[in-house]
Order: sequence, then structure tokens, then C-alpha cells
Amino acid sequence: MIKDNPDLIAAIRDRFAHVDSCPFQGERIFFENAGGALTLKSVAETSAFFAAIPDNPGRANPAGQETQGLINKAKADLGVFMNATSGQFFAGESGTELLFRMIRTACLTADKGAKVIGSSIEHPATRSAARRWAEIAGLDYVNVQHDDATGLVTAEDYTALMTPDVAVATILHASPVTGMGMDVAAISKAIRAVSPECLIIVDGIQHAAHGQLDLAAYDVDGYAISPYKVFSRHGYGIAWISDKLSALPHDMLIDAPATGWEFGTRDTGSYATLSDVVAYFDWLGGEVSNETNRRARIEAAGRAIHEYETELTNAAIYGTGNLPGLRDMSHVTLLAGADNDAREGLVSIVVDGVASEQVVEALNAQGIRTHTRKADHYSGNVLTPLGLPDCVRISFCHYNTEAEIAKMLAAVKELGSDS
Repeated sequence: MIKDNPDLIAAIRDRFAHVDSCPFQGERIFFENAGGALTLKSVAETSAFFAAIPDNPGRANPAGQETQGLINKAKADLGVFMNATSGQFFAGESGTELLFRMIRTACLTADKGAKVIGSSIEHPATRSAARRWAEIAGLDYVNVQHDDATGLVTAEDYTALMTPDVAVATILHASPVTGMGMDVAAISKAIRAVSPECLIIVDGIQHAAHGQLDLAAYDVDGYAISPYKVFSRHGYGIAWISDKLSALPHDMLIDAPATGWEFGTRDTGSYATLSDVVAYFDWLGGEVSNETNRRARIEAAGRAIHEYETELTNAAIYGTGNLPGLRDMSHVTLLAGADNDAREGLVSIVVDGVASEQVVEALNAQGIRTHTRKADHYSGNVLTPLGLPDCVRISFCHYNTEAEIAKMLAAVKELGSDS
């Protein structure tokens, strides 16, 4: 739907700032989307406008009432975007901080001696929080080991370790190291089959930009995203929590509303930019479908994004034009295998005999922006079992093009001794 429509690709790219050049570097190809996606031009404009507004939302003046209305609208827009039929959205410092808050609350309200379950594929945002607060709350932490070869953890993997006393569970929706997406709905169903009242919290930060979100289908209690990874800007995170989690004892001001989770004055601009993001998905859905319902258009946009990013990823792996793909370059090792249907717009590679930092530097010299992942506290859980000190992450988004993929392949091919 996108691939064979150059006019649509041009229209998509025109909506993003710095799509083909960096104000510090000049012309460049942006394949560092997993580290933070490009920003919509409308988001930049909205942010600039609200940065100059002095009024607090909700105050009894026109500006205060209007800004509060825009915050309320953004929360309603998020409800459509993520298909939330209940619960509430709120902003925090970052996606990581919000995951810590949700997991802390869930652990501290669990019965002593209960269990917390999570998987080894998870980003440290959830693993660190779950292990820390399990220990403080007197809970046992249960680790579900992911499959090193595929970079996946499945519902069956969770089921094998589930017991009725599991009170808290964490799930990673997509890995920022391997790019693999997990079946959240299936994992959630497997957890609830054994422990129906378990509080389930999902890290959706990496997944959000790569396809549709459907909270109604997941049957979970918490879900966090980082807006800078889904076409908005840095500086805040967004969480959705179920009515059940909302009502549990949590950090709050004395005598404040019992289900309130936000602290301090809200940044209207951050919320308003989320309406810009949702409007973009709505627009794109209208370009790739004939749907008239807003949610249906957003779903259509998600399908089109996933389909096109699969095309881009396949071009990178299998080749394009007369260029060999990454899997066919003898000096390249591809993490999690070439034929992996769970991949979401990301490939990670190792180049034989060349340190990943040097690969990134060499690509950057040709105007191709990628990133090194090291076996540290962020990525060691994935890389160390593979015996890798580091890798190169090449991550795509639907505003990238096959021509850009070709330039990357040519550059990586040159790094081999047989090029």
C-alpha cells in the first residue's frame, strides 16, 4: 500500500522534520529509529506554541480552560489510538519511570510470598523494577528465559513457569535489541489462565511506532510508551492503567483524588503533541484505505506501516537490485536469524573482524546513521548469551525508503574483505 505509491511516500516524508538531513551533520539517512523516531513537523510547531504559554491548565481563565480541554482531548485521542475502553492515561518523566511506578505499586500491594514473573528478553526498565520491588516487597522473582536463536519469549514459555501465586507479571512488547515483537495477547491469556487476578504490566515503548495498539485485546493492567519513539518529542512518557490498578494504593498527595496518578502541573504541549501523532495515523489510514471510522483508519495505518516496514526489512536482509542482502554477506552475522516473522523494522548485525563502534563510525562517515548496542546493563541480557560484546543496530521506520536501504547495503558490503 505504501511501497508502490511514491507520491504517498513523498507525502509521508514531507510530514517529518529532518527526514533526510541533520542540522549538525548535513545530508544523512536515518536508521536510528529504535533510539528515537523522527519528529512530526506538526509536533515541533505545537511544542513551540505551548512552550510560550504561561497559564496553568484548569485555572479559571480562558487560557487555563482551553489548555485543560486540550489535555482532555489528547487523552481521548490516545484512547482511540490505543483502543482503550476503560482505565486512564497519564504522563510522567519517561516511559521507564512510569514502568517503575506501575510495577512498584503492583508489587507493594501483593501478598507477602507471592511471585513476580518476567522474561530475560525484557528491557531493564521492567526487569530492574520488577526485581528491585519484588525483593523489597518480599516476593519471589521468576525469570522466563527467552530463546537466544530467535530473540523471542512465548506464551508457552510463560505457561511453563506460571503458578496461581503469581501476583505481578511483566511483558516486553518488542525488543529494542533484536527487533522482535512478542504476542502480548497470547502471553497475557496464558498468565490469566493460571492466575486470573495477576497485575500485568507491558513495556510498549519499542512497539508503538511499528503497528497498531489494541489495549482492549491485551487484557493487561498497565502499558507504557515513550512519545519520542512514536513521532513526538523527548522529555516525558505516557502510561495507561486499568481501573483496577488505578484504584490500588499508590504515591499521591494527601487527600487528593483516590485514582489520581499525576503529579504537579501538566505540560499542555506534551499532551497536545500526542493529538498531532494520532491525527497523523488518522491521515495515513485515510490514504491507505477507504475507512470512514477513525479507529478503523488508525488500524489501517498500522497494517500499512507493518507491511511496508517488512518490505524494507526484507530488502535489507535479502537484498535489493543487484546488491546482496545482509544474510548473504559472508562477513556479516545477523542476530535472531534471517527468516523471523516477529521482526519489527529492525536488524542487528555483527561484522567479522570490525568492532561495532567502528562499523557505526564508518557508516556515519557516509551519512548513514546507525547505533552500537553493547553487552552492558541495557543489552547484556541479549548479547552476553550470544557471546557478543556488541552489535550494530539498524532500525527502520515507514518514512524510510528502499533507496536508502540500498545505500546502507552498499556501505556494509564495502566493509568485507571480499567486497
